[in-house]
Amino acid sequence: MENLIDKDKVHKVMKLQDIKTQQELAALMGITKNQVSVLLSSKANPFKSNFLKLCTTLNVEPTEILHQQKEHHSKEKLKKKEELFVDTSKVVAKRFYNSVELFAGAGGLALGLEKAGFQEQALVEIDKYATETLRKNRPKWNVLEKDIIEIANTGIKKYLPKNMKIDFVSGGYPCQAFSYAGRKMGLEDVRGTMFYYFAQIIEELNPKVFLAENVKGLTTHDNGKTLQTMIDIYEDLGYIVSWHIVKAVNYNVAQKRERVIIIGVRNDLKVPYRLPEPYDFKPVLRDVLQNVPKSLGEKYPEKKKKVLDIVPAGGYWRDLPQEIAKEYMGKSYYSGGGRTGMARRISWEEPCLTLTCSPAQKQTERCHPEETRPFTVREYARIQSFPDDWDFVGAMGQQYKQIGNAVPVEMAKAVGLSIVDLLNKTED
Repeated sequence: MENLIDKDKVHKVMKLQDIKTQQELAALMGITKNQVSVLLSSKANPFKSNFLKLCTTLNVEPTEILHQQKEHHSKEKLKKKEELFVDTSKVVAKRFYNSVELFAGAGGLALGLEKAGFQEQALVEIDKYATETLRKNRPKWNVLEKDIIEIANTGIKKYLPKNMKIDFVSGGYPCQAFSYAGRKMGLEDVRGTMFYYFAQIIEELNPKVFLAENVKGLTTHDNGKTLQTMIDIYEDLGYIVSWHIVKAVNYNVAQKRERVIIIGVRNDLKVPYRLPEPYDFKPVLRDVLQNVPKSLGEKYPEKKKKVLDIVPAGGYWRDLPQEIAKEYMGKSYYSGGGRTGMARRISWEEPCLTLTCSPAQKQTERCHPEETRPFTVREYARIQSFPDDWDFVGAMGQQYKQIGNAVPVEMAKAVGLSIVDLLNKTED
C-alpha cells in the first residue's frame, strides 16, 4: 500500500523548520524514532493521534503533507471546493441574528460577529478590565461581569429579554483535561470544567448553531480524547458537530495564528456547515503597520536590545554569532529543535507570528522589523485586526493581555459570515 503521507513534503517542512533528523523530530513530538518511522511508512494511518502530533509539530495542515490523491482512503467522492467553502463576500444576513457570547474577553470575536450580522444579547466575562473594555466601546451591549459557573447554574435566560430565542452561542472556553476511568462520559462527568458550563448553557438556550473556539493543540490533547469527549457530549445535546483548523492569514489578518473551531448545528435544521472560503489576498506586516496611532509599548532591557540589534528582519537566534547565541539562550541552545521564536525579528514582508499575552517573552519573541523594540499596544491591535478606535482599558500589561488573548476581528467576521450563510438557509 502506498503511504498516504508524502515523506518528501515532510522533509521539506523539516528543513524549513531547521529540524535536521527524524530523531530530532521524534523528540519534538514526544514519541520514539521508531514511531516516527512507522508514521512515515505504508503502515501509517494518517488519522491517528501521532499524525495529528506531526501536523502540530510542523505547524502544517494535514493536506499539506499528504499525497495528492482522489479516492485513495475513502469510498465517498471528495466534495467539490464550492461544496466545502462558502464565498462570504456574497453573504448578507436576512435579519439580525440574536447571539450570546461566553468568555467574551475584550471583544475580538464579538466585534467580528457584529460585522457579520449578529446582535449580541449578552456577553459573559469575569475579567474586570476586559468587561470595562467591552462597555467603553459598546455601551449598549449587555455585558455580564460574572463567573460563568454562576451564570450556568442560575440560568442565563434571566439576563435576556423575555421569551427571546437565541440563534447562536459562541465562546472560547479554556481547555481542561478530563478524567476518563474507562467509561463513556456524559455531560455530568465533566462537571467542574469550563467546558461543562459552556455546554450547560448550550443545553439551556438550544441555539440553532454554536461555535466553540480554542487553541489548535486541543486537537491532540490527551491523544484526541478531550476533543472527542466534547464532540460526543455536544452530539448528545442534539447537534451535528464538526471541527476545523482556521488560519487567520486566510482572512485578512497579517498573522500566522491558527485556532480550532468546533461548530454545532442543531439536528433538526438539516443544513451542513461550510467554512469561509480563504481570501486571495494574504496580508503581511507592511500592509497593517502603516500610520499606526502612537501608544504605550514595552521596552527591552539594554542587554537584550544589544543582542536583538544584531538580528536582521526575518531572522532569529541562528543569525547571532555563536557565542552570543549560547549566552542569550542558555540551556535552550542545547535542547534541540528549531526554537525559531527566540531572538526573532519579524520581517515587513511576512505575516507576524502568533501574538502572545506579552510582547517580550524570550521563547516567543516578536521584535519590530526596523526598530529594536516589541510591538506597541496599537501595533498589537492592528496585527489582531482591531480598528484603531477600539480602546483597551487598564495598564499596559492588561492591554497586551486582552489583545493577545483575542480572536482576530477579521477572522471572526469571516467565520461569522459563514454561519450567517447557514442561518439564512434556515429562514427559507
